[in-house]
Amino acid sequence: MSDHQHSPVIDFESNSLPEGKQNDCRIFKAIQERHSELKLNTMKKIGFVYFLLAGTLCFSQEKLNYQKPSEEILELVDVPLAPSVLITDDSRFMVLLYRDAYKSIAELSESELRLAGLRINPKTNIGSRTNYYNNIKIKKIGTNEAVQVANMPNNPRLANFKWSPDQSMIAATNTTANGVEVWVLNLKDTQLTKLTAANVNANMRDVINWFKDGQSVLVKMLPDDRKDHINVAEAVPTGPIISSNDGKKAQNRTYQDLLKNPNDEFNFEQLARSELYKVNLDGSKTKWKEAAMYSGISFSPDGKYLMVTQVEKPFSYLVPYYRFPSTTAIYDTGGSLISTVLEVPLIEDLPKGFMAVRLGMRELSWRSDRPNTLIYVEALDQGDPEKQVDFRDEVFQLEAPFNTKGNSLLKLKNRYYKIEWGNENVAVAYDYWWNTRNLKGYLFDPSDFSVTPKIIEDRNYQDVYNDPGDFVTRRNKFGIDVLALKGTDAFLLGDGFTKEGQFPFVDKMDLTNSNKTRLYTSMLEGKKENLIDYDVEKDQLLVRIESASEYPNYYYKNLLKQGNTVQLTDFENPFTSIQNVHKEVINYTREDGLELSGTLYLPKGYDKDAKEKKPMILWAYPREYKDKNSASQNTQNPNEFTYPYWGSPIYWVTKGYVVLDGAAFPIIGEGEDEPNDTFRSQLVANGKAAIDAVDELGYIDRNRVAVGGHSYGAFMVANLLSHSDLFAAGIARSGAYNRTLTPFGFQSEERNYWEAPDVYYTMSPFMHADKMKTPLLLVHGEADNNSGTYPMQSERYFNALKGLGATVRLVMLPKESHGYRAKESILHLLWEQDQWLEKYVKQKEEVPSLPDPPGKDR
Repeated sequence: MSDHQHSPVIDFESNSLPEGKQNDCRIFKAIQERHSELKLNTMKKIGFVYFLLAGTLCFSQEKLNYQKPSEEILELVDVPLAPSVLITDDSRFMVLLYRDAYKSIAELSESELRLAGLRINPKTNIGSRTNYYNNIKIKKIGTNEAVQVANMPNNPRLANFKWSPDQSMIAATNTTANGVEVWVLNLKDTQLTKLTAANVNANMRDVINWFKDGQSVLVKMLPDDRKDHINVAEAVPTGPIISSNDGKKAQNRTYQDLLKNPNDEFNFEQLARSELYKVNLDGSKTKWKEAAMYSGISFSPDGKYLMVTQVEKPFSYLVPYYRFPSTTAIYDTGGSLISTVLEVPLIEDLPKGFMAVRLGMRELSWRSDRPNTLIYVEALDQGDPEKQVDFRDEVFQLEAPFNTKGNSLLKLKNRYYKIEWGNENVAVAYDYWWNTRNLKGYLFDPSDFSVTPKIIEDRNYQDVYNDPGDFVTRRNKFGIDVLALKGTDAFLLGDGFTKEGQFPFVDKMDLTNSNKTRLYTSMLEGKKENLIDYDVEKDQLLVRIESASEYPNYYYKNLLKQGNTVQLTDFENPFTSIQNVHKEVINYTREDGLELSGTLYLPKGYDKDAKEKKPMILWAYPREYKDKNSASQNTQNPNEFTYPYWGSPIYWVTKGYVVLDGAAFPIIGEGEDEPNDTFRSQLVANGKAAIDAVDELGYIDRNRVAVGGHSYGAFMVANLLSHSDLFAAGIARSGAYNRTLTPFGFQSEERNYWEAPDVYYTMSPFMHADKMKTPLLLVHGEADNNSGTYPMQSERYFNALKGLGATVRLVMLPKESHGYRAKESILHLLWEQDQWLEKYVKQKEEVPSLPDPPGKDR
């Protein structure tokens, strides 16, 4: 009998030892020693698997409770949030909505079912990750003090805010321990009134819709025939789970939270079903529609019709609920069916490409400037972006009673994006094409199809320097936003990014000839001015003004009377400990001549003249471009308020670090070349250029530079550490590291694995784990719901690195999704990052220069 026959059999699928041997690590160490004697090619094929498995089984987990970071960091975390601001269109009232900065881990630990792309609390019947507000104040504009709203519910958890048609009231949901209620806020008397019991179903969107008279709301409620139980635990299987395909191509992204079995199907149906009730402001109610899985609900502008979409069976284990079969129908306000306008089958298979769409009517909506006209779009290329056609999409409108084919309004060269409606004779349509990053804007006459639409915008939508801005809108007689027109003039608000800096603007456009006149350019010294809205009749701007140390506050500014500015809010800076930290936007050049930029922060109390060399943290996120011009543009403003949110690296200016935040990491593929064809080399070039730039300023020790990133930024970090010697350590949060686990595209890559296997292999840090020689901190939310970034991406990458002897630490945050929410998690995250940086960056000793030049692609 051979030696192999005497060796223990390892089940690579189950990743376990034979029965009775689970704790015998000595066997695996012997296997490691045995394979260390094999030839190199055999080692590559076999040994790696044994090392990976041995590492998985022989190293114990670290037991650690939630930790808190140092006081310097902690005082920047534990601060109250300024409220969210809502302002009525008539400028009479300001509504201030308050919430806590973080959830608690107890909140994230409440019951949760993850079904068909939804995350639901089955006990309360609302999204389990809903952001709640816990207080409301109302301020009459022109007065100094905000008034506390009376009759607040106990322990308020408010969400789903919905204005009444005349903006005199706001309806909202309040989540209790046992369910969801509807409350109504009257702005005039500053009082909340409870409208329903805790039997509202807020699991799907469009929970509350106001009837046109403003005296009643349409509410989704739990059906009387709902089954008494939701199977939170796994049910006992009654058979295998089987999926099949009849030969069609179904290239779907790696969606999370999909249905997996009949038990999930049962739960989804029970949680999605609602009865629709008309609830009057006195609390009385009548059933409006029987139980179904209602998703979208929308009143026509005049309030005479409702467009209602409901999800149908069969369900799918491959795609989220919004690609399940659906039926869209039009009803009158009494609930009587007028017409079924659309029936969509299950959408599991689409043509390949980001611009692929299904056949038939799509993008149904109400035309904003007419009482009750439906708009929809149909593809002219069979929904297949590979087909070469003159026009991709056609827009139609359909009049009541909605039972015929619609009339054509216009054809679009690219894929439909949106329409800004003005009046019977004026509208602006937009289309776009991802592959070329092209966006077009068309000025057209909705009343006359014979008039050729005029292209008024045709640019690369990543070209921010040439962004003309967004059209100003106003509420029309139906209470719906339409173009704000004054005679033949329309108006635009622009961000105003230029090579010299940011200068937001207001333009007037004459729609008869497209000529523009600049009405206002923001030139505030040392401040950033965000233009929120423009009242065409009053010539009044609503703006938000901030600086690096001044918290954003709202103002009215009259353009006719320069200097006539009225302050609306007075929020104070809660981060005073870093308000005097030096901040600037630096510009530098990549080795190929591409211009880059980043926001540089110097350590608290740093003496610029002394130029003591400090450790640095570089934080970035790679972005793909199709041209160098767009990739080189700077959209950072040094006057933007310094806000240390949970994922920010800014905290470490208090610990003696230089921080380069938002460092530009463009990945460019011009013409027929795709950005990812040269992803790694461009990544390294970006990193080297950033370090060189700050090093030349004399602020840093380039041997003590850390790199960090979240999501695709984490993917960037792992690649940089694997293929360069630029960094002392890395922090990678919630990333994906093996692109073969996302075989039908990822981020901006639309080629599948079988079309570009070299790209998938080359870009995957997992495939190059043997090159990792730099300490790497991996962090991942245990309940990540982002497409492609399964938690196992970090788990398997960690095991590979550990098996190969890399310095690596994996922190899995319980209950956390792709972004982290619980205060306990965030404090611990900051502690982990601080400890890692202290050990592997700040305390790193000077090392001799490597034989290869810094940044060389390994």
